[in-house]
Amino acid sequence: MLNTFFSNIGIKINTNILYESFILLGNFSFVNVACCILASCNRFSDPFDDDDDNVDDADWNPEVTPRKKKRTGLSSVSPSPAKSSRTASPASVQSKRGKGRKSKVSRSLPFSISEDKWKSADEPDIEPTQPIFRPRLTPGVQLVSNASCSPLQYFELFFSKSVMRTILENSNAYGAMRHEERKKPWQDISVKDFKRFLALVIYMGLLKCFQMTDYWRKSDIYSLPYPPKIMTRKNFVRICAALHLSDPKKDVENDAKKGTPEYDRLCRIKPLYQDIRDACRASFHPFQNISIDERMKNKPTRWGYKLFVLADSLCGYTWDFFIYEGKMNLEQSKGISSGYKLFVDNFYTSPKLFRDLLAKKIWACGTVRSNRIGHSKKLAPRGNKMAPRGNIRWFREDNLLFVEWKDKRDVLMCSTFHKAFNGDTIKRNVKGADGVWAIQDFPVPAAVLDYNKHMGGVDLSDALIGYYTVLHKTRKWYRSFFFHFVDIAVVNAFILHQQMAKMKNQKPLTQKLFREALVRELAGSGPEYTSNRTEPTCSTDSHLPKYIRGHSTFGRRKCKMCPHKTPVMCETCEVHLCFVPNRHCYSEWHKLGPRDESDTE
Repeated sequence: MLNTFFSNIGIKINTNILYESFILLGNFSFVNVACCILASCNRFSDPFDDDDDNVDDADWNPEVTPRKKKRTGLSSVSPSPAKSSRTASPASVQSKRGKGRKSKVSRSLPFSISEDKWKSADEPDIEPTQPIFRPRLTPGVQLVSNASCSPLQYFELFFSKSVMRTILENSNAYGAMRHEERKKPWQDISVKDFKRFLALVIYMGLLKCFQMTDYWRKSDIYSLPYPPKIMTRKNFVRICAALHLSDPKKDVENDAKKGTPEYDRLCRIKPLYQDIRDACRASFHPFQNISIDERMKNKPTRWGYKLFVLADSLCGYTWDFFIYEGKMNLEQSKGISSGYKLFVDNFYTSPKLFRDLLAKKIWACGTVRSNRIGHSKKLAPRGNKMAPRGNIRWFREDNLLFVEWKDKRDVLMCSTFHKAFNGDTIKRNVKGADGVWAIQDFPVPAAVLDYNKHMGGVDLSDALIGYYTVLHKTRKWYRSFFFHFVDIAVVNAFILHQQMAKMKNQKPLTQKLFREALVRELAGSGPEYTSNRTEPTCSTDSHLPKYIRGHSTFGRRKCKMCPHKTPVMCETCEVHLCFVPNRHCYSEWHKLGPRDESDTE
């Protein structure tokens, strides 16, 4: 579960502590999310589950405009406490669903807090030990390429040819099984057809129609020329109806295990689910600041799957994610302490969890709900409610800093690597006694500033997905995940394109232009993004020389840096380079970095 996030970047986490932190927060409903999944399947309609010739698309309802992120259910607070343009501060907002209910689990901290324990911002605080960042891999894009890559090549890092073949095999098997009693035999979906299908799926995220049939309607209002040019409506519906990610035979075997511990709730998405996760981790390594947040499928409906996403705070790249299955994995993972800074919201913030992270040299910062530090409605003046704006008070409990800041609302933070107050200020537009608005500076804790800056990784990822999401309503829950995996693949591919362009001092495409180019390449309907490109491959930390044919006297090739021939090549860059005392081509090549092959001709 969550420990798999950390183990892949070199962090060992005790999942018992994670579970205890959930219990401490009183989130018992978290355990019951998976129990509602089957009930949710009947709440969605799929226009592609009917017969090919009788398709009702009344429930085709894609996102017409990007939704502003709204937290539902377990977490309902803003992740950015110091930004007045965002929703209410995390310390003061509670879930509407939870109002009036008595929690069965205590939400208080495991130690008593008295008013005498609080200290003011004028009282000095000790600077905690700062982390030394030691990542397992060099942070950033993990690709080696001697030429510019097209959007399709970036996309195929996540939807590789082998992944597409697996989907096609399972979809054709499912389609043939559905057509057993029909007169016409099932016609297998080809790779070309599947790519065109993906092209239209992404195209429908760019151009929204309320009904699927509108893309093929011949009327004055619609008459869209592109979809009929790529694929007929009947063929598109046929592929949608047959779309299946897992082996139908294994599905039958798994369904027979319902009610037993051997039953796999995610069997129908496992092949693509695991491949996408592996590809996300292989193509990028996060920088020091990372954030974890939940992503609820099928929002804002009441039921759905809960996804937990780990994203890079700098660019919003979805580095890993997992789907909560209603049970906790108690396995331990080996890892090496790496000095990462983790930012979380109040769903995860727990003294036990933060201390466990700190013991593994993982620093953490997060928001805390005010009712967990001894605030009581019976107390007057309700803690810090009557304090002036900008007021800061804090206390330490072992290595944990708790700092409360008065903004428009109270903001409470917990951190293992911040000092209570460093003298930072923040600007706010305040209405004076004379009724005139003016900009004023207010003191602000460093924990609040860093949280606002680095917690937005998952929010940025959600925003990039939300602008052109391909997700639409479907009765088959695993197809809903398929569309979301396509969204993750496209957005991560776009981020890789951005990062590679930045490394080469080039201007990247906008996401809209990137998706348009990807659609054209998948459909084969337009010019490719670039004529000079090579396949992107994952890099390694070392560039070791090797003999081309295993012996120094065989397989000599022309060096890329000079006119001489050489039997040596770089096993990572796959180019031939001189590696002799009087010619330093090997070292010179790697000092200059990757280039187009045309540069050395």
